[in-house]
Amino acid sequence: MRGIKSVKSVDVNGEFQIGNGRFTLISGPCAIESEEMSLQVAHELKEICDELGINFIFKSSFDKANRSSIHAPRGVGLEKGLKILEKVKNEVGVPVITDVHEPWQCKEVAKVVDAIQIPAFLARQTDLLVAAAETGKVVNVKKGQFMAPWDMKNVVSKLEEAGTEKIMLCERGSSFGYNNLVVDMTGLIEMREFGYPIVFDATHAVQKPGGKGTSTGGNRDFVFPLMRAALAIGVDAIFAEVHPDPDNAFSDGPNQLYLEGIKALLSEAVKYDELTKNG
Repeated sequence: MRGIKSVKSVDVNGEFQIGNGRFTLISGPCAIESEEMSLQVAHELKEICDELGINFIFKSSFDKANRSSIHAPRGVGLEKGLKILEKVKNEVGVPVITDVHEPWQCKEVAKVVDAIQIPAFLARQTDLLVAAAETGKVVNVKKGQFMAPWDMKNVVSKLEEAGTEKIMLCERGSSFGYNNLVVDMTGLIEMREFGYPIVFDATHAVQKPGGKGTSTGGNRDFVFPLMRAALAIGVDAIFAEVHPDPDNAFSDGPNQLYLEGIKALLSEAVKYDELTKNG
């Protein structure tokens, strides 16, 4: 039986390494809605993660460009969003990550963030990947819903050719018919063979894209069972979006987790991670 493959550890700003150890949590509200809420969520998650011995990266998006409806709220925008992320980084004392959608955004975002995230729909966009790699920041690429796990080899090659090995690959589910996603857990093993840390996106994996007509549906009840399965395989990081009031969130409300319940969930997650990696 094959054990958990060792990968190249990714250094996050000299603060900690992702890979070959306890999972890192990448978490926060899907979209930046306000400075107050961003700081609240970051502080609470940092306190919980410190107590549980989990490394933590705060994630929130200044712009949700891939919305179902043109009328859907998208966030606070680049300039205001980066100011809020910078405040979170400095006041809470945690690394931060956010999405980019266009190559020109990478240099601006890199002035503040510690890691850059490439959305799943844009995973094959060469110019965007190259621009992100050239910042020298950690680059987390979400596998497209339309891509096979082994297709991510070309994504890795683009980033390496652009001069970086600070790479993480993220699974967030594959399209299965209309308005549905499935997660092939063997894909996590396939992608880890490329030698870089693997992230499991537990909340987007339970989406029902466009499932509510003008917005995305989902079922947060399935988040922990899928997270548990991914931890049993040996992923290096868990991506999970949390919100104080998910049902009234700007985006992805049905699959975001309640902030008040995240400590209990993470406490269980640590047990599964330890059993897999130390058992």
